[in-house]
Amino acid sequence: MTKPTIGFIGVGLMGHGMGLNILKGGYPLVVVAHRNRGPVEDLLANGATEAASIAELAAQCDIIHICVSGSPQVEAVIAGEGGIAAKAKAGSIVVDCSTADPVSTVQMAEMLATRGIAMADAPLGGTPANAAQGTLSTMVGADDEAFARIEPVLKCWATNIAHLGAVGLGHKMKLINNFVAMGNAALLAEAMALARKSGLSVEQFHKLIGSSRMHNSFYDTFMKWTLEHDENAHRFSITNAHKDMRYLSNLATSVGAVNPVQSAIRNNFGAMESAGQGERFVPMLADFIAATNGLDREE
Repeated sequence: MTKPTIGFIGVGLMGHGMGLNILKGGYPLVVVAHRNRGPVEDLLANGATEAASIAELAAQCDIIHICVSGSPQVEAVIAGEGGIAAKAKAGSIVVDCSTADPVSTVQMAEMLATRGIAMADAPLGGTPANAAQGTLSTMVGADDEAFARIEPVLKCWATNIAHLGAVGLGHKMKLINNFVAMGNAALLAEAMALARKSGLSVEQFHKLIGSSRMHNSFYDTFMKWTLEHDENAHRFSITNAHKDMRYLSNLATSVGAVNPVQSAIRNNFGAMESAGQGERFVPMLADFIAATNGLDREE
């Protein structure tokens, strides 16, 4: 049986590894130019083909992945001039792996449906290292028929696949997931600063917290920057974290939820981005909170 042709728009930190694993799964892969040519060239060397535009990619693919920075970019890829909606064939499926605003996701799905194109939201859990290893998690919003068609492809790059229900639920769960994660980041950063102001060292903090019930895999990647200065441990930017927390605020407003803790978390990332540090990574929030407390980064 001929395997469907897979398109991939957004072969950046996460998309590159995902694309490689799709190729390893034996699927034809079509990619489109990215501002960083390195990942594109590597995928081409491993058997992918390159389309000259999104329109060209959409016209030849059966399942189209999108992995971009947020809803404005997703909307441009889908509904913009020469976008997926205008050029994809009826019966194809769009799989949005971005972390996006669920309100926008549902609108895009409804618009695509009028053209006979299905949509699934399949945001990611994990790091670029997980993407390269094919061990990401994904939370999927899709109808049963679309999910059955995309599941074999998802298995190329994810080992934990949760089908949650209708389109939009994946992005809702992802925002809630990131709320918990970024909440951990904000709490750890503030707790370490408080410990240091109180005369305790980061090593003492880590010896206790890192061996207690509060220890988890997020703690490990977050602390690698402070303890080992490993900037590759969690390559998720402050700008993206702030964007996700703004989307979560929109979600809370849309469902009438009260979430005062999230406002404080969002403001931590907003303050760091406003200070011109949006391109730094989430574990580096510890440096920013330390500096606001008059502390230098502990060497």
